[in-house]
Amino acid sequence: MARSFRGGVHPDDQKRFTAAKAIEAAPLPEKVVIPTRQHIGAPCTPLVKVGDLVKKGQIIAQADAFVASPVHASISGKVAAIGEYPHPVFGSCPAVVIESDGLDEWAEGLPLNRDWNALESDEIKEIIRQAGIVGMGGATFPTHVKLAPPKEKTIDVFILNGAECEPYLTADHRVMLEWADRVIKGMLITMKLLSVKEGYIGIEENKPDAISVMRQASQGTGITVTPLQTKYPQGAEKTLIKVVANREVPSGGLPMDVGVVVQNVGTMVAVADAVEKGIPLIERVTTVTGGAVAEPKNLLLRVGTTFVKAIELAGGFKEEPAKLIMGGPMMGMAQCSIEVPVIKGTSGILALSASEINAGEERPCIRCGRCVEACPMGLVPSMLSILGERGLFAAAKEKYDLLDCVECGSCVYTCPAKRNIVHYVKLSKAQNAAMAAKK
Repeated sequence: MARSFRGGVHPDDQKRFTAAKAIEAAPLPEKVVIPTRQHIGAPCTPLVKVGDLVKKGQIIAQADAFVASPVHASISGKVAAIGEYPHPVFGSCPAVVIESDGLDEWAEGLPLNRDWNALESDEIKEIIRQAGIVGMGGATFPTHVKLAPPKEKTIDVFILNGAECEPYLTADHRVMLEWADRVIKGMLITMKLLSVKEGYIGIEENKPDAISVMRQASQGTGITVTPLQTKYPQGAEKTLIKVVANREVPSGGLPMDVGVVVQNVGTMVAVADAVEKGIPLIERVTTVTGGAVAEPKNLLLRVGTTFVKAIELAGGFKEEPAKLIMGGPMMGMAQCSIEVPVIKGTSGILALSASEINAGEERPCIRCGRCVEACPMGLVPSMLSILGERGLFAAAKEKYDLLDCVECGSCVYTCPAKRNIVHYVKLSKAQNAAMAAKK
């Protein structure tokens, strides 16, 4: 029987447009716009200058901070510009623009052939850091940091998040079907690094083919594939840990507090490629879909490819999109330009038609309690929205567990008053962080 959790919602997953579409490698782009900030943590500083010739896989930006991740050239060519460019998360950000030389040549020494079984944990961790790997489910937290818990935090369970519960997105689904061996290899490498013997793969039951393929690929490894009920947000980290390992992350806590590390499917492929072949994270699978897209696809895109180019590869727009989102419709980020670049966390490019948007004017909360029923974290989202709207940010944190909200959007989906609850939550979190910094 598939496992589940309290609360959540079950929107039409809209995956039928791309679930059966094999991953298609995009042609070499003529130019890429590579932001120097593609992760949670300290921004990177460019190491190159305009006019420099660079090779694919070469580090072009780096930061000295521990919570940071280097940025690499995704193509070979000439650095045409360095400056402020549109960014899908920060609005704008310094970026390195590279014009392709058409050769697509690797940096010296890449790729290589390395036996990961002969490596020590610290060596693996350093390889992952140098490869610029971050969480590819969208959070973009530097992977080497997540794999370096404090000594007092003993990790004994590793969970691969194969749920991909966001509507429309099928990138992870296709990766599991087509690159299962690389996914498992990345898991085994990571489990060795953490000295963990107990590994699980959580996959929603609406992907029976992926469940079958991953079970076959993991035979003899000790890794268990766990079918999950198809329900959003089944892939939220804390929810997944409760469902798969029956451990509850404490309020304000992290997975490491209950001895668990969770990683995304695409991240494991990146780990396998980096540790075995020395290949840094310079490309990723992205689902380009939505009612406004002519030919929805799962594309293997170089980091720095613009959204407009990715959409062209999916046949362009068949109608004017009413909304453009990076990621999925529940937790993704709305975009005001199609000139933003694909970054390491771009799991999807979603162009929605007017008929796909559940739009409406925001009204006062009617205290119906639907958001409370839907919240997988057991919070009272209605109060969080009211307090955020009224500027009572400290009360939201102190009395209503603001920081436990995972911003999944289940509350917004169910709200008949069309309240922008997640917006108020984000605002309250930001204001509390600003107040803490001021103190």
